[in-house]
Amino acid sequence: MTEQELQHFLLKKYPKEDINCEWKEMKNLKNSFSSDEGSDVISYLSGISNMEGGNLVIGVKDATLEIVGTDLSKFNYTSTSVVYKMVELCPNLPSEGLTVEEYVTDDTQKVVWVIVIPKHLPRRPVFAHRKKWQRIKDVLVELRGEREDVILKEEMVPYDWSAEIVEGATLSDLDDEAIQKALSGYCERYPDKAEQARQWSTTKFLDKARVTKQGKITRTALLLLGKAESVHFLNHPAEMVWRLQTGEERAAKIFYPPFLLTAVDLRSAIRNYQIKIYPSNSSLPSEVMKYDQRSILEALHNCILHQDYIRGERIIVTENADSIIFKNVGSFYEGRYFDYIEGDRTPTKYRNPFLQTAMVNLKMIDSQGFGIHDMFEGQRVRYLPMPDYDKSTKTHVVLEIPGQVINVEYSTALMENSNLELTTVALLDRVQRNKPISKEARIKLRELNLIEGRHPHIIISSRVAQITHNEVEYTTLKGFDDGYYKDLIIKFLKDHKQLNRKQINNLLMGKLPEIFNENQKKNHIDYLLRCLRKSGRIYVGKNKLWRLVKDAQ
Repeated sequence: MTEQELQHFLLKKYPKEDINCEWKEMKNLKNSFSSDEGSDVISYLSGISNMEGGNLVIGVKDATLEIVGTDLSKFNYTSTSVVYKMVELCPNLPSEGLTVEEYVTDDTQKVVWVIVIPKHLPRRPVFAHRKKWQRIKDVLVELRGEREDVILKEEMVPYDWSAEIVEGATLSDLDDEAIQKALSGYCERYPDKAEQARQWSTTKFLDKARVTKQGKITRTALLLLGKAESVHFLNHPAEMVWRLQTGEERAAKIFYPPFLLTAVDLRSAIRNYQIKIYPSNSSLPSEVMKYDQRSILEALHNCILHQDYIRGERIIVTENADSIIFKNVGSFYEGRYFDYIEGDRTPTKYRNPFLQTAMVNLKMIDSQGFGIHDMFEGQRVRYLPMPDYDKSTKTHVVLEIPGQVINVEYSTALMENSNLELTTVALLDRVQRNKPISKEARIKLRELNLIEGRHPHIIISSRVAQITHNEVEYTTLKGFDDGYYKDLIIKFLKDHKQLNRKQINNLLMGKLPEIFNENQKKNHIDYLLRCLRKSGRIYVGKNKLWRLVKDAQ
């Protein structure tokens, strides 16, 4: 547009200066960007953001918005790269929504920048030059105490990435098959509305299902129902990656939106087949699928729902020979996974509440906290080890679903025992697989007389060993009383007169509890020898050979 047209455009869009809008000449942007405290660009970024956010128009005269242009010839940043510099120089300045619009007049080649400045985050004032700034009418001043109090006492309202409207996206960017599948899910969720819902227009249905907002396309709509070629609107990978790693076999495939459909496609890519389990209460083997189809889809939908989309990562599903691992960015948003095993806890909040509502309405998930419970129960009724989240970190949730029994007799007997709560079964399953359990869990299992040993050498109790017919394994893990090992040493010395330490190690190493590692076994042998020496039964002589004292022979 021409210089005159640009001036008219700016006057219409930014008609006056106020606390949300500032006009500045700044003819040389290099000099005006960050070298004049209280008057430069970054000072205004702080001042405008610390109010309600707004716009800074650069390259125009204050009173008339006459186009004077700003010189970028010696400025080292473009309208895109300068955003990163702004965030660097202004601590707490939100990057989401911070943009620079560049206009160049066709006739005079004058450059005007309009910086769109987002409002500060709750309770986090924005700094520039190590100071906080604010606007009072059209004047920039250091942040007043009363304004800072308002900022610091603001209610913390979590940002919902999934609820944002996507400018430029329309219904044509949604997949028709996905919309029909969504309608079917909605009708199943709300059967009393089904007949009426089928008469609605697509626009009305999507609004009613809380997928769109007043006919406008949201990020949720594109994730669940969007065409693969419309992903660019999200400025996000929006991908689920399936990787197969079984021995020498390698394969991979990427699945794009609409996730409502492609989550099912990814599930179909996983190699699932029947395996045989031999329950002790049946004379015939029980044939079950290696993986529960419902649990796989539940895990995928949880990844989609709980993903921290602001971090821009993909969902990764890795299929191994004996398990499936699901990984998404973002820690548990409320509580721990053990809180949901029994199905008694209902979450009160979600990272992506708009997406959560849509997924509930389309019958992709429930909202009562039964998802994790159902996955654990799905493993229990099929006599398979419990799912676990051991590989999770502060930044990622990692779920592993086993597809193979480690100890068939133990697992089947444990799962069949109806007297044990599901959480207790899950904890004992972890003990059997030598996985750590919390201090609170150890206290609970001890009170129920289900475990023995001292942390970290926890084993199942004799009671559980009897329930699961694992008396031999129990004895192998627990080992024998120290008196048994001392008697072995005495007997060996009576037979051979003298022994070096290597010979004693060879005698005892294979007989000590299996829960001990090699160093722990050696340390325990040290302890046994010290006890026998202090009691006057053995001594160590020349060449470090152990012998019996005379009155012990």
